[in-house]
Amino acid sequence: MPAAFFLSAVVPCYNEASGLPELYRRLKAACAGVGQPYEIILINDGSKDATWAKIQELSANDDTVVGINLSRNHGHQLALSAGLSLCRGEFILIIDADLQDPPELLGDMLKKMEEGADVVYGQRISRKGETWFKKATAAAFYRLLNYLSDIDIPRDTGDFRLMRRNALEALLSMPEQSRFIRGMVTWLGFRQVPLPYHRDERFAGETHYPFRKMLKLAIDAVTSFSIRPLRMATYFGLIMGTLTVLYAVYLFISWALGGYVVAGWLSLMLVVLFVGSAQFVLMGVLGEYLGRIYIESKRRPLFLIQEVIGRSTAK
Repeated sequence: MPAAFFLSAVVPCYNEASGLPELYRRLKAACAGVGQPYEIILINDGSKDATWAKIQELSANDDTVVGINLSRNHGHQLALSAGLSLCRGEFILIIDADLQDPPELLGDMLKKMEEGADVVYGQRISRKGETWFKKATAAAFYRLLNYLSDIDIPRDTGDFRLMRRNALEALLSMPEQSRFIRGMVTWLGFRQVPLPYHRDERFAGETHYPFRKMLKLAIDAVTSFSIRPLRMATYFGLIMGTLTVLYAVYLFISWALGGYVVAGWLSLMLVVLFVGSAQFVLMGVLGEYLGRIYIESKRRPLFLIQEVIGRSTAK
């Protein structure tokens, strides 16, 4: 699809009414500073506050703002996918609405594009306003993901990045339901370069990625880019089988030498609980992959768009 604009800024929004005016002000200034035609795409991901009303107001007063209202809350990754599917720029900026990633870095990203990059991704040097627990789990997640994954996903990165149209078209050709976009972009290849930056605190509102959602994203990331957990399940089963055989040999030798062998409830229950928990872990790993096969086999659309505003007049 030929690009209709030089730049598209794509922003998923969920309950961001309080921060949208400041996001619009800063993002508008960054895009206008490029001096080329642009559009700002704001996706309402089933917000429960006045986010969609704010987007409608911005779009009515500024013909560079395109509003997309999804039929329900689909989640950040699918909301982002919806915006990417409708953007029309030669260069596409992906940024969250919380302003933790500064829009003012757009100029630096474009400079790296001029040097031949296809994707410029933000790489966090520091993370202001986040608890030690979140920083520690994030660091552990990226390192574990790189160990398990079949591709080298850059550490300490989010979805904040600038892409060329050719990279976006390749990304849009990937139809999987369980989406981990930063990993999918890495998988594409092309020339990808980092832009180190200091991540700011959230401007307004509360984080929409509590531990439960972060855990789900981590599971999606691992199962989307690696089959090593399946292999680890096999290795774990072999190790358990070996330990069981060794323990059986130990008990037999102790019995043969007239040693004292305890055959009470404690030892029996420990073995039963340990083996049972191991089986549940292995079944869970298998279930994750089977569940994804089941979901993909339905071939449902990734998202449903209820309404698009401002698209026909954006300049």
